[in-house]
Amino acid sequence: MFKSNPYGMFSMPTLETPRLILRRIAMKDAQDIFDYSRDTEVARHVLWSAQKHISEAKDYCRYMMRRYKYDEPSSWGIILKESGKLVGTIGYMTYSEDNNSVELGYSLARPLWNGGYMTEALSRVIEYTFEAMEVNRIEAQHELTNPASGRVMEKCGMQREGVLRQRLYNKGKYVDVALYAILREDWRPGKKNADSFPRRF
Repeated sequence: MFKSNPYGMFSMPTLETPRLILRRIAMKDAQDIFDYSRDTEVARHVLWSAQKHISEAKDYCRYMMRRYKYDEPSSWGIILKESGKLVGTIGYMTYSEDNNSVELGYSLARPLWNGGYMTEALSRVIEYTFEAMEVNRIEAQHELTNPASGRVMEKCGMQREGVLRQRLYNKGKYVDVALYAILREDWRPGKKNADSFPRRF
């Protein structure tokens, strides 16, 4: 069973990495979210469509704040320390209480692709999840046409377990996805230190 921490199972406390701050999303982030979410390339491999108006970003902020309030699986905003700007999101898509497992998902502004930022964020979230919750398994998936996302997962210690054919219906078509996972027994605290994050993707 999941173990609730003192602030709730999905309390989403602020986390840090060498270059990033992961924190709860607030209404003040709407413009930053819109700035990167309207990019069709960013939206290509995720389940949401490129935003066309800032009102969509505001709706997303409200949606995420409701999830925080009711202690539901939620996402962190990814903040670039250098600028203080929100440049992406990462968090829990689903969880299974019966199976002690969670699924993670993420997105990142295109100018930061191939810079190691998502590897940095994902590694920190995996660390937090195993330390703060009695989770046995962490999963993530990516469309086969987005292999760069799989490389991020591998660099964070996740193992590719197979291909799920036409598992998702996205942007008007069924897509194949690769499933990755890391088990508690695979993970070791301190396996990555603050200076060991890859500088490339």
